[in-house]
Amino acid sequence: MAGDIKRFPSLSHWGAFTAVVADGRLQACEPFARDPAPSSILQSMPGMVHSPLRIARPAVREGWLKRRGASDRGARGRESFVEVDWDVALRLVADELARVRAEHGSEAIFGGSYGWSSAGRLHHARTLTHRFLNAGGGCVNQAGNYSWGAAQFLLPHVIGTYAPVTGRVTDWNSMAAHTRLFVAFGGLPLRNSQITSGGAGEHSTPRWLARALEAGMELAVVSPTRDDVPEGVQARWIPIRPNTDTAMMLGMVHTLLVENLADRAFVQTHCAGFDRFEQYVLGKTDGTAKSAEWAQDICGVPAADIRALARQAATTRTMLTCAWSLQRAHRGEQPYWCSIALASALGQIGLPGGGFAFGHASMNGVANPRPGVAAPEMGAGRNPTGKSIPVARIADMLLHPGEPYAFNGREDVYPDIRLVYWAGGNPFHHHQDLNRLVRAWSRPETVIVHESWWTPTARRADIVLPATTTLERNDIGGSSRDRFVLAMHQALAPQGQSRNDFDIYRELSALAGHEQAYTEGRDEMGWLRHIYGNLAANWREGGFDVPEFEAFWQQGFLELPEPAKSFVLFEDFRRDPAAHPLSTPSGRIEVYSERIAGFGYDDCAPHPAWLEPVEWLGTAQAKRFPLHLVTSQPADKLHSQLDAGAVSVAAKIKGRERIRLSRADAARRGVESGDLVRVYNERGACMAAAVVGEAVMPGVAVMSTGAWFDPADDALERHGNPNVLTVDVGTSRLTQAPSALSALVEVEKWQGEAPAVEAFDLPAFAV
Repeated sequence: MAGDIKRFPSLSHWGAFTAVVADGRLQACEPFARDPAPSSILQSMPGMVHSPLRIARPAVREGWLKRRGASDRGARGRESFVEVDWDVALRLVADELARVRAEHGSEAIFGGSYGWSSAGRLHHARTLTHRFLNAGGGCVNQAGNYSWGAAQFLLPHVIGTYAPVTGRVTDWNSMAAHTRLFVAFGGLPLRNSQITSGGAGEHSTPRWLARALEAGMELAVVSPTRDDVPEGVQARWIPIRPNTDTAMMLGMVHTLLVENLADRAFVQTHCAGFDRFEQYVLGKTDGTAKSAEWAQDICGVPAADIRALARQAATTRTMLTCAWSLQRAHRGEQPYWCSIALASALGQIGLPGGGFAFGHASMNGVANPRPGVAAPEMGAGRNPTGKSIPVARIADMLLHPGEPYAFNGREDVYPDIRLVYWAGGNPFHHHQDLNRLVRAWSRPETVIVHESWWTPTARRADIVLPATTTLERNDIGGSSRDRFVLAMHQALAPQGQSRNDFDIYRELSALAGHEQAYTEGRDEMGWLRHIYGNLAANWREGGFDVPEFEAFWQQGFLELPEPAKSFVLFEDFRRDPAAHPLSTPSGRIEVYSERIAGFGYDDCAPHPAWLEPVEWLGTAQAKRFPLHLVTSQPADKLHSQLDAGAVSVAAKIKGRERIRLSRADAARRGVESGDLVRVYNERGACMAAAVVGEAVMPGVAVMSTGAWFDPADDALERHGNPNVLTVDVGTSRLTQAPSALSALVEVEKWQGEAPAVEAFDLPAFAV
């Protein structure tokens, strides 16, 4: 390192760190000293901050600049950009927003911006986008999220809250002391525990898992891939066909019922409708008993193993957990609901170390012992339109304006969107059937994007405004799952002509005449003091000492102590369900929901049930596409963030994302490790590089998401983005969540010269 070295505290979704700066450049990211398991993803940050992929100046698509709404919208992603100065860019944005509102109303503006963006709470792009649009009259928003959208809308009907899916479950202290069998449906992949929305000062999951195992907890992992078993951990791997966990759980419930192992007292006092669910399990309503043998034919797990696991769970303190991935599949409500029904039959809900949970190792901090006080927050204000669509129904909305849809008991119609405003996310990563999204993206008259890099979304915009990265602004970050709150000091001057989102929206608000409503008279540091003041008041009310803002800012972090008492989910409810009822119609766990029954949905029964997914290995379609594609979260980046960074690039093979295949499936196709392959189905095709081994069960292929979308003119995706293959349908009319993990594909060895990957090339610029 050269020059005067300076260090600045900061935070990312993959961990807290110190930014080491010399000569105006980020030299290194040193992990936070209090973090026992820092993520290697930090090492991608220096190269990305100073990447040639940074958007240097505001830019406008050439055709849109010349013809505005009459431009060829299908040219998005293929046409040159014209760089303009900030005054021109801001006026173009302000005028276009005003035009659309005047001609079509605020309901013609889609304030998307779904994505994790910054760990900082002030400069959180989605929040600021909505705050700005709300101050100007509102927009169409999104309801729910891609991570656990099915659970978010199902669980309030069943247990009165969706808080457990966000990480507020029986904590690791309780499990280490009491849990003796931990059954992880969907696996326990510690690669996902690198990440926490809002950032983490402490990667706690590996430490707590080790402590629980040392205390005598046995781990059983139910997953199609051994990679979902934590590395170096002694665990029982139970291979299962993807999307069939519900059938296995039903087989376990059947075993408990017919062998008199179910806790009859618990289901009678704490559950509503268990008797009606029991009739279904025993086959008295449809003539099919959901026995272990029945389940074996669907899920591929031997009946003897299903019965043995049920018996073991009934005779020892057991925690059932479901990965978030299980509900990101067609009929994804069912495994979550069924796990609650299974836990109810076991009768251990509310006991130390027993019951059910969600999301262990889907994200860091789940079950982390932490006092229940606030994390830092920034408000988006009220949306005057009151309009939103289910988060994963973007393409449906853009392609079918005016068409009706059902969602969580209500009927609505899709709005006619004329302008899309997006900041801080990448729909061309997280959405399904990307070829369909490309068609949908050509429908709006204008697409405005804030971005730091020339990502697939930025390249498909009409107006692109260059945004700063975390290290080019001041902020405050923290998560409700982590014991640390971090000061985030500006370490670098804004690169190129980039500006932070707060200031971009402040200037646009001034042009539109609602600056006061947007800023409330506060600048960046004024807002940080305000956010900290609200947090400090909440912590002091909870009995914790909190320094004044200046002392916190200088120290760089706050730390909460571990709570003295373990948290046990539904402990009070178990002890006295009458005094501590759940927020459900009955006050109890609704194994059968009269409310859902009243919706009349034929794609979501009023109790847990086996409902065939649209695509799985038991359908006739599997003869043509015989591999079930499991799309996992990557170990080398967050979603698509930092895909062009050193850690992610080093993990690729021949510049492509990897696809994992069993030896039997690879041999049948003449494929060896390192070979390039074409992965395809009726929706699309992408290239990938094969990794062959014993970690994946036959009939299954595994690809991580996050490769920047890179389609060729013939629609072949060259980089390895599996979301050109995933199905874009809602889980059910109840939750309308994404069904990404219900996809069948075929794989063939690539023949001939491979096309070059162009994902990290700059777009063309008009002179």
